[in-house]
Amino acid sequence: MRRLNETMTKTWLLLGPRFLPFADAATTELPLGRLLRLSLFQVSVGMAVALLNGTLNRVMIVELGVHAWLVSLMVSLPLVVAPFRALIGFRSDTHRSLLGWKRVPYIWMGTLIQFGGLAIMPFALLVLSEGTNAPPYAGQAGAALAFLLVGAGLHTTQTAGLALANDLAPAKARPRVVALLYVMLLLGMLASALIFGLLLDNFSPFRLIQVIQGAAFVTFVLNVFALWKQEARDPSKTAMDTPRPRFREAWGSFIQGGRASRLLVAVGLGTAGFSMQDILLEPYGGEVLHLSVSSTTQLTALLAGGSLVGFALAARMLGRGADPHRLAAYGGLAGIAAFAAVVFAAPLDSALLFRIGTTVIGFGSGLFSVGTLTAAMELAEEGHGGLALGAWGAVQATAAGCAIALGGAIRDGFSNLAAQGLLGPALTGPAAGYSIVYHIEIALLAATLVAVGPLVGSGGRTRSDPSSSFGLAEFPG
Repeated sequence: MRRLNETMTKTWLLLGPRFLPFADAATTELPLGRLLRLSLFQVSVGMAVALLNGTLNRVMIVELGVHAWLVSLMVSLPLVVAPFRALIGFRSDTHRSLLGWKRVPYIWMGTLIQFGGLAIMPFALLVLSEGTNAPPYAGQAGAALAFLLVGAGLHTTQTAGLALANDLAPAKARPRVVALLYVMLLLGMLASALIFGLLLDNFSPFRLIQVIQGAAFVTFVLNVFALWKQEARDPSKTAMDTPRPRFREAWGSFIQGGRASRLLVAVGLGTAGFSMQDILLEPYGGEVLHLSVSSTTQLTALLAGGSLVGFALAARMLGRGADPHRLAAYGGLAGIAAFAAVVFAAPLDSALLFRIGTTVIGFGSGLFSVGTLTAAMELAEEGHGGLALGAWGAVQATAAGCAIALGGAIRDGFSNLAAQGLLGPALTGPAAGYSIVYHIEIALLAATLVAVGPLVGSGGRTRSDPSSSFGLAEFPG
């Protein structure tokens, strides 16, 4: 097996830069086969996200007849766990174990929690929709518990998984590893959405139970396979008598100097700026530009395609020593141009301009995400990557969820005002509410540039290492 991994690594290192942008993420320390196997935890996370935010969203409202407000509340429940990702990462940094593992117990526990949530979810949804002799709140409580467990599991698994990838990957390969992990997350979401759609084409309650519990089984298998023999046991680092700092002390040390705080502010603003439109692009295309259902469905592919190009370009630029903060800023600039194109598509009645804007939104988001996550990895001190990556994940997930919820509410509110003529004669059409949201996103991305600007060229804690392929920051003379 070792000889096979070495052969695959050498082959992809020769062919990869030309045919596969992420193949050069493989190194002697982390061969391609092992890296791809590790990235499967991102596939399971993508599958859970696609199931919660996509498939079940539609099934609960259309097929099961659950009220839309209740569905929105259930889908948003995983966000309750998101702010605790920094604590989860910190605990995985300082875990005490006789077995010598730090990340494995948290990935394993997250997998079990996610499996349990998916296992009880279909029955809770059926009780919620059909009703039984049980009290009315029984179905609601069961569904809430299921969604909460899935959210807690996926956040725990992803936080510890990213920290493990940070531990295993050499500094020079981390940018490409980050890009590969993002690609696997995106592929997991897209593939799972297509498979769920096909399996639930002929909907029945029994088929729903099969699909969701099948997802639970696949989650368990993928994560166990991803975890197998990845983290080396080192009891000396996890001994029961090892001093463990308090979270408050570790957090104070992490944000000391202000660089980490500024980066997290930039992550929150930028993520909100890119995410507020998540549930609005397709309705905008249909209601304002009068695109068909099939045409608006293609927007998801354009968004994903733009993201893939952004991931590939980010991996290449960071591999050549680019500053991740600068790359994140480029993503913000691309997003501003993209949302401007989407706004102007309405008065120009240009579906082409709208599609171009959608693609560039995905591209800018890809650059921004990889850039900020790589910057967070650089902030991680030796043995404390979980705290840095957990903080990044907490801010990113919370900002995305809140922005999506606010985007829909702002659009509805301003559309009602426009319909009543309260916004003036220039803002009376169906595009008014959408346009307000897109302008807010442009403002958020502009604020992101302000936040990330002072970090450009400042370097991270690992960038001062002369052996790092990132190189030293250049200061103007």
